[in-house]
Amino acid sequence: MNPSAIVKPCQEKIIQQDGNYYCFDENSVADFNENMFSADYWLQEKAITGTAQGRGTTYFIKHFTDEWVLRHYYRGGLIGKVINDSYLFTGFENTRAAQEFKLLKTLSALKLPAPKPIAYRIKKSGLTYQADILTARITDAQDLVAILSTDSVSDEVWHKIGCCIKAFHQHGIYHHDLNAHNILIDKNEKVWLIDFDQGEQRQPNQKWQQANLDRLFRSFNKEKAKLPEFHWQANDWQFLLEGYLSA
Repeated sequence: MNPSAIVKPCQEKIIQQDGNYYCFDENSVADFNENMFSADYWLQEKAITGTAQGRGTTYFIKHFTDEWVLRHYYRGGLIGKVINDSYLFTGFENTRAAQEFKLLKTLSALKLPAPKPIAYRIKKSGLTYQADILTARITDAQDLVAILSTDSVSDEVWHKIGCCIKAFHQHGIYHHDLNAHNILIDKNEKVWLIDFDQGEQRQPNQKWQQANLDRLFRSFNKEKAKLPEFHWQANDWQFLLEGYLSA
């Protein structure tokens, strides 16, 4: 499935089984299987087409004609070194996966360039839970860090990135971790945002919107300092801001 194509609205179905919660879009998943959240299952099916490394391993999956992304929720920061992937359970609807799935549904309804939600799983154990989410893969796209590690992008693309971020902000969409890895550019130079864990829809406000932009700016400087080759200059940021302010 190409996420940029016209798709049916998400139709949620929730299953509770053996203390676990499963939710999936019936318009995207015709053959629900609880094993679909296991990388080992997809490995046996020879359906894994690639991986990406972040806090954990993200898996790219080919399921019939669809392309999906499987991601496990991991904690960041210092607490993540102690409590790797467990969260306090305060209700199914409050879990990280349920919140992200809900936000992705909103983004899809608003026709914003973000992945379509497919399914998620909550594994409850006592007072804690672990979670996984499946989303549609953005076809023929690379993250901005991967692109800039090999070549620069045009001033027009920087302008498009700024316009894209502004479109989300105009709808009050807060991206908790807006960084260069979470911006994708597809083969048609369309800009997408991914990974909306802990994101939410808020009242538009210059303070949090500026904080989003500041975080992104820091991420470019971080990658520039870390990578042996990274084609980003301060002037590129000005074209991004021009796009943001003109949208």
